[in-house]
Amino acid sequence: MSGVFSLEQARKMVEERGLSHVKVGIFDIDGIMRGKYMSRAKFFSALEGGFNFCDVVLGWDSNDQLYDNVTYTGWHTGYPDATVRLLPETCRDLMYEEGGLFFLAEFSGNSEKLCPRGTLKRAIEYCRSLGFEPFSAVEYEFFVFSETPKSAQEKGYRNLEPWTPGNFGYSALRNSVQPEFYQELLRLGEVMDFPIEGLHNETGPGVLEVAIGVDGTLSAADKAALFKTFAKVAAQRNGLMATFMAKWSNQCAGQSGHIHLSLQDKHGKSVFYDESAPHRMSDQMRHFTAGCQAYMPQMLAMVASTVNSYSRLVPGYWAPTNATWGVENRTCALRVIPGSAKSQRLEYRVAGADANPYLALAAALASGLWGIEEKLEPTDPIVGNAYTQKLPDHLELPHTLWDAAQTLKASKRARGLFGDAFVDHFAATREWEERELRKTITDWELRRYFEII
Repeated sequence: MSGVFSLEQARKMVEERGLSHVKVGIFDIDGIMRGKYMSRAKFFSALEGGFNFCDVVLGWDSNDQLYDNVTYTGWHTGYPDATVRLLPETCRDLMYEEGGLFFLAEFSGNSEKLCPRGTLKRAIEYCRSLGFEPFSAVEYEFFVFSETPKSAQEKGYRNLEPWTPGNFGYSALRNSVQPEFYQELLRLGEVMDFPIEGLHNETGPGVLEVAIGVDGTLSAADKAALFKTFAKVAAQRNGLMATFMAKWSNQCAGQSGHIHLSLQDKHGKSVFYDESAPHRMSDQMRHFTAGCQAYMPQMLAMVASTVNSYSRLVPGYWAPTNATWGVENRTCALRVIPGSAKSQRLEYRVAGADANPYLALAAALASGLWGIEEKLEPTDPIVGNAYTQKLPDHLELPHTLWDAAQTLKASKRARGLFGDAFVDHFAATREWEERELRKTITDWELRRYFEII
């Protein structure tokens, strides 16, 4: 931890280190960090009054292609600057830049309506209005390759070489033979304040899983987003590449970004824990679970936000296909994890590694809170394999990003909490993603149709 919590402390830290420049970053709609170096004088000025960032950051996709279907910004507005505020409390040491400091920022003013971090803050404010404080943790699976951005591009992203071969989940051999990268990731988490609770090999060639420690939900989102960014940095500095795609290969399972959620009351007591109840689930936890279940189809676009997300959500690959729940059941979308007052929690398993953590957490938290507010009741818990059981139609999840965007647009609850501006803008960006896919002729189409049709 940097020990910085105020503007004055941030200024003092920069002065004491004699820094000429400071690095700042902000996360866009897709959860991608955009940032720059800022001179000391500019940084001090921005601490007091904010600074400007071209609003194209909210008007282009992950490939810097300009959206043609949004009203917030575009050629019709001339892409003006958006106002941004610096967040002194997010100060971190930079792992690879000796003495360097990093600060997060968030959009303010009119742009705050679309800001992913601002969207999560609205969910947290709603949570606090109900008398609760939310806590979260995120865990990621990600594949590592013995490739560079250049080599992967030259190969057309085909025949990529995984960092390690074959299946070897929880391997003590892999992390002992090649401990340097594992140790670097662990140290990165400590230096940059996203402490890693667990790191191990998952089943699959070159796949790792990391669990980031629990924190207040806003800080948990910051830590998750920063981990994804700087894990890629660490990999590339070691001649490797890390991908957080939801599913990169038909031969491998998808990559999850599971979210763990719990609530405390104003006295710091668990809201989810009831020692006398079945599975120690309090009434509030039961209602929260029901809300996550009921609203999952409406909110799926915020959780499964890329076209590729829906390649992961298929039966038999450790990813849910319906809004189901169960107790310690990993075939379900929602996994209740009974434990002590400290550890009782809900795991929201539909999220993939590609999710924007700010938006995924906002969607999951808000859904659960709606369940508490409405006193919803969940269906009977799934016992056994959720993939093989006949389920009600209303538990079915949208099958494409386009369909998910339409259900989000139709959600009165989402509009009521997140605002029309956010819902309309975000849904339009997801429709853009789907339309971009439709412009592409895939290898599958060529193999299937080129000669025979």
